[in-house]
Amino acid sequence: MSNCETCPTQSNCDIKENCLIENNPANKVDKVIAVMSGKGGVGKSTISVLIAKALKAKGLKVGILDADITGPSIPRLLKVQGKNIGENEFGLLPVQSDNGIYVMSLNLLMKDEEQPVIWRGPIIAGAVKQFWKDVYWGELDYLIIDMPPGTGDVALTVMQSIPINGMVMITTPQDMVSMIVSKAVNMTKTMKIPVIGIIENMSYVICPGCGDKIKIFEDSGLESFVKRMELNLLAQLPMRREIAALAGGKRWENPEVMKIMENAAQGIIDYVKR
Repeated sequence: MSNCETCPTQSNCDIKENCLIENNPANKVDKVIAVMSGKGGVGKSTISVLIAKALKAKGLKVGILDADITGPSIPRLLKVQGKNIGENEFGLLPVQSDNGIYVMSLNLLMKDEEQPVIWRGPIIAGAVKQFWKDVYWGELDYLIIDMPPGTGDVALTVMQSIPINGMVMITTPQDMVSMIVSKAVNMTKTMKIPVIGIIENMSYVICPGCGDKIKIFEDSGLESFVKRMELNLLAQLPMRREIAALAGGKRWENPEVMKIMENAAQGIIDYVKR
């Protein structure tokens, strides 16, 4: 049963009679935003966490669903590794970070976070579906989905089985990355999921002496890429050790990064309110 009354996309859904989405009727999730890149190594999980933190800073209730089953990194980025998943009559209970972000990840269900997940695609896809319908998220303003790399089976399952309000694409300033991200954008459009915009990670570094922006990579033609793909540019993030330090469990305290991400979060909010 699709439980349309609890579905975040019910207002603009035209497939109610043939809907494959199964919702948990106990949940009240207002908006679902997925973060995708089409490839690994661009900082997608880190930016998923930064988006969640920026939304939380605006006073919103936020959760993160870690759909990267074979490479889950959200628990470590939010310092919740080692916490135990609970359960009640409504389903599994996500853990909560120190700043109040709810998290569900396969790593939270494993005794050892370094244990590999050696599963075939259908089983992985099934786990992602369960993280949506069998988890009691409660009342959330935003649920962020950290998508797996690529445009394969798991990404397809997420798009078909979870009511996504919009997709945020992550790229870095390299032509090869832009080409692969284009595949993810085109997949998303094919699945009739709106692309909210793009965030370019590792865009530049700040000179510690003069404060100028230094672009390490050659010009990737971001402006023409965004125009050609008909995307909104939400943010360009610098390379900062504070961002890299998230993986080590350190606090996110850089005012420059916070401001950039809060502006990006506002862009997401404005888009889904249309």
